[in-house]
Amino acid sequence: MSKQTHIKDTYKSKDTEEWFDTVFNRPIGFLWAKFFDFFGVHPNVVTVLSMILGALSGFMFHYHANNEPALFGMTGMTCNIIAVILLVWANHYDSADGQLARMSGKKTQLGRILDGVAADVWYISIYVCLAYRMYDDPLPFSNSMLTFGWGGLILCVLSGFVGHIYPCRLADYYRNIHLFFIKGKEGSEFDNSEQLNQKFENMPWKGNRINKTFLWFYKNYTFNQEKETPAFQAYWSKLKEKYGTDIPQDVRDEFRQCSLPLMKYTNFLTFNARGLALYIAALIDMPWIYLLFEIIVLGGVYKYMNYRHEQFCRQLIKKI
Repeated sequence: MSKQTHIKDTYKSKDTEEWFDTVFNRPIGFLWAKFFDFFGVHPNVVTVLSMILGALSGFMFHYHANNEPALFGMTGMTCNIIAVILLVWANHYDSADGQLARMSGKKTQLGRILDGVAADVWYISIYVCLAYRMYDDPLPFSNSMLTFGWGGLILCVLSGFVGHIYPCRLADYYRNIHLFFIKGKEGSEFDNSEQLNQKFENMPWKGNRINKTFLWFYKNYTFNQEKETPAFQAYWSKLKEKYGTDIPQDVRDEFRQCSLPLMKYTNFLTFNARGLALYIAALIDMPWIYLLFEIIVLGGVYKYMNYRHEQFCRQLIKKI
């Protein structure tokens, strides 16, 4: 059992913590982490549990939020309330697995990969079930008998990519870059696709099928993060060329100063804002509002964050 008992010791950094997380999600996640630590449960097991809860939440979201009987005598509204509770619970486990890893020292690359996969499992379930829920729903602001039909699935797929996969992937990358510049490699999960690819090539399939499969997805995930950030990649390349692995503190401080204002966008693009939008849209029985929120609002913030980050990286390149 870990001797680390203070909640602040389980934060990645003050810079990257969202206010709502520090007052709600992290304290509850910390209690779960201490519970699992007491029983010697591995963080990866907690991550898998969060996947199960998130997938179940998606299933419950496929019922319309009304007073008609839906499941085991429960109304559709009750099913949606349970869906909200399950997703909040899944998010607390998602917080707990990282806190537990830092408390117990059981940090692994597989855990890092599973942590990223967990939210994808939640939202794939949610998108599929929302598409099913919307199939026979009439189109909003339409006087005709037109329904969403397969258009609901198309809207969910578009929302999944534009409002979830791309923004969350980039937000995760920017946070880990920021953590690297303030805490170094040991305090971040800032990875390189070339090194990951080399590790993948050197790892035999025999006896490593699960690890190698996850590593294949992770190296491609990291490659796509790098592809979206050409200015940062150029800046990082120049830093390594000039300083090697020993980057001066004043250079780190300058990067932190530029990056810090963007951390609020990385937090906005991850769970809390999209979770709140989903809860409201589902409970008022207008799930399409959530999908439009992801596409328009989260997609727009994602593009703006990317532009700002690339802009200051180009400015920093000129100073090297």
